[in-house]
Amino acid sequence: MLNTRTLNTLEEVRAFVDGTLCVHFEPTSQAERYRWLALTLRQFHYRTLSRADKGLLQRYLAKVAGYASAQIKRLVAQWCTTGQLRDQRGPPEHAFARRYTPEDVMCLVELDRLHSTLSGPATKKLAERAFGVFGDPAYARLATISVAHLYNLRASQGYQRQRGSLTHTQASRHVSIGERRAPAPQGQPGFLRVDSVHQGDFEGIKGVYVINLVDEVTQFQVIVAVERISEHFLLPALRQALDTFPFVLHGFHADNGSEYINHQVAKLLTKLHIELTKSRPRRSTDNALVESKNGSIVRKHLGYAHIPAKLAGAVNDFTLNVLTPYLNFHRPCFFPLSVIDSKGRQRKHYPYKRMNTPFEQLKSLPNFVQFLKPDCTVESLHNQAMLMTDNQAAEQLTLSRQKLFNKVYKTKVA
Repeated sequence: MLNTRTLNTLEEVRAFVDGTLCVHFEPTSQAERYRWLALTLRQFHYRTLSRADKGLLQRYLAKVAGYASAQIKRLVAQWCTTGQLRDQRGPPEHAFARRYTPEDVMCLVELDRLHSTLSGPATKKLAERAFGVFGDPAYARLATISVAHLYNLRASQGYQRQRGSLTHTQASRHVSIGERRAPAPQGQPGFLRVDSVHQGDFEGIKGVYVINLVDEVTQFQVIVAVERISEHFLLPALRQALDTFPFVLHGFHADNGSEYINHQVAKLLTKLHIELTKSRPRRSTDNALVESKNGSIVRKHLGYAHIPAKLAGAVNDFTLNVLTPYLNFHRPCFFPLSVIDSKGRQRKHYPYKRMNTPFEQLKSLPNFVQFLKPDCTVESLHNQAMLMTDNQAAEQLTLSRQKLFNKVYKTKVA
């Protein structure tokens, strides 16, 4: 049975249709789908809804049940008229008489074999000449066939068995990787937003790529660097970054770039039981969190200058071992407070009292221990947070960054 019992209001239905609310459903039989459709129409009192709400509910029914919009309209009309849904299809009362016999199909096969399958009009003309000019009675019915029905005979199973099928070049089908919707963490950590920052190319020398991963709820952040955006470099770096997060991961959301939306990354995430989602068109806020961190974190600490790709190891050592702990345990972040205004629109405020470090935000979650990975303990995280003060962590960050850019400068001069 379709599991949509969590949707009880039209607002929840609207969130689901817009792709911001995740509801699990499984393929079912047509009878179960009809029962669910009728139950949902009764639940929301379809006849009493406004025109806009009726359209919203129809889109919801089409999305969940997997029917086309026109089919949903027919089913809804049937329910409004009879109060129930049933399959009204049946065998035709009067079957059409068959005009062209298997012998005619064999004649067409022979005609196409001899003349190398000409166009429909040319083949029809040959059948007319075979009967009218040369007096062959076997072509009597084919001489009067329409060109359109001649193609129907060519597509029939009898023709294909005798003549063989003609395989046309097949267009490559787009394989959908990742669901196109915004994640819905529901206050639970483990739903990452991911993006890349390129440090540019200079005089034919490739620049390093920085991978930025941010948890939506706690803003826990991990930054790694790779020499190239390719399977050889990206997959180990992603695995290293995912292992760095202290809590169990459930979601991986990226834009539509091919560096993340590909079979290799999808296979890695599937193996780790992490759901891959991607941004929706014309929804600039779907990945806004990590994109804002690109500017306020990555560009602030690494700048816009070119960093040669061969220094990716040194950059990764800085971002993963120095910058990442500083961000998670010593750098405060604003956390939004959602408020519904008088017009029913959601507004986000950023009060000072909600400013925390990502680790403090994680600890503020109810029973946050349940979200941690089995090999991660509260004591280990607390010890890491108290290993040095915020100022000492900042001093270490400044010195490490200075050493990194000294190496970058020497490399460019050399």
